Formats: sequence, structure tokens, C-alpha cells
Amino acid sequence: MKLYSFFRSGTSHRTRIVLNLKGLAYDAMYISLAKNEHHQASFKALNPQGFVPVLETESGALLQSPAIIEWLEEQYPEPALLPKDALGREKVRALAALIGCDIHPLNNKRVLEHLRQNLGLNETQVNAWCAKWIQDGFSALEQLLQQDPTREKFCYGKQPTIADAYLIPQVVSAERFKVDLSAYPNINEIYQHCMTLEAFQKAAPEQQADAI
Repeated sequence: MKLYSFFRSGTSHRTRIVLNLKGLAYDAMYISLAKNEHHQASFKALNPQGFVPVLETESGALLQSPAIIEWLEEQYPEPALLPKDALGREKVRALAALIGCDIHPLNNKRVLEHLRQNLGLNETQVNAWCAKWIQDGFSALEQLLQQDPTREKFCYGKQPTIADAYLIPQVVSAERFKVDLSAYPNINEIYQHCMTLEAFQKAAPEQQADAI
């Protein structure tokens, strides 16, 4: 498998985490969003949207990190990153969607470029935009985590799930946009614990070759 990604892309980061948790080997193919390599015709032949990540497999190019992650879970079911029971799967998917649908898209590159280039916002204003949506989402997520007495040091249950794969990149993004995370002790605890695990460490942006 080949993973086309960018070191600072949250969607790429979450996909790397899942690949690592599954113990799957892949070739890293780096697409620089900073240099607009995602707009090149050769990459758009793989993904007409020009988005990372793309996972190239024997079955073809797989697009959109939620779909890629679900495919990986189905193709490589062990270790499982979704609970066995239907209600547990719903809860994990809901936590992941809170991050992947309601926080991340509002802070991605094309949105920030629009704020800067078309609406004329300065960096202070852009950071305030990012902080608002992260804080709104994290406040709700923190409450959901607090309400679950059965979970341990992960988003759900006693082992990593796809919800953790979504959360950790969003915490990294929050730190980049200077969001004060002290109001979210459960999120902080999950982040600190996950970062003791090799699968999360190896997936970190600073560990990718294109971060240099």
C-alpha cells in the first residue's frame, strides 16, 4: 500500500494512526500542501478533489479518511478499532464524527486560505476562527467523555478506537492554533496516554520525513 499524505494534515495523521494500530506496512508518498502539490494533475488523477490522504491499494485508490479507516477496519479486523456491540460502535463513530465533521473541516487549508485571501482576515483573526470551532467541539466532547464512567484512558472503553485516531490530530491542531487546553482534562488525559503508545508516536507530524 502507498499512503499519499502531508505531515501536518489531520486527515493524513488519523489515517497513519490507524495503519500503525493495525500493524500495517505502507510506503509513504509525500504531497506538500504548502507547495500546492495537491493541485498537480498527476495527483488529481488519483483524487479529483486534490485532497490527502489517498491510500493506493491493489483494489485502486481509496479516498476520504473516514472511508479509508472503515475499509481498513473491515479488511484487517484485528486489532479491532470499533466495539463489537452495535451501541458501542455508534458511540465511537459519533465521537469521531464530532471531530471529523464538526471541528476539522472548519480549520482545514482551503477554508483558512479563503479567510485570508478572499475575506482579508489577518492571522490573529484566523486563529480566533479556528479556536472558536475547536473550543465549541471540545467543550461538547469533554462533556461526553465525562459522562462515560466505563471508559478508561481512551475515548471509549479500555483500548484505542477510531475515536482516539481522530482526537489526537485535533489536539495537535488545537495546540498549533494556540487553544488553551486546560479546560479539557479528559481530552488532555487521553492525549497524554495515547502518546505513550508507539502507534501514535510514529504517526506524529514531526516524525514524518516531509516535516523536515
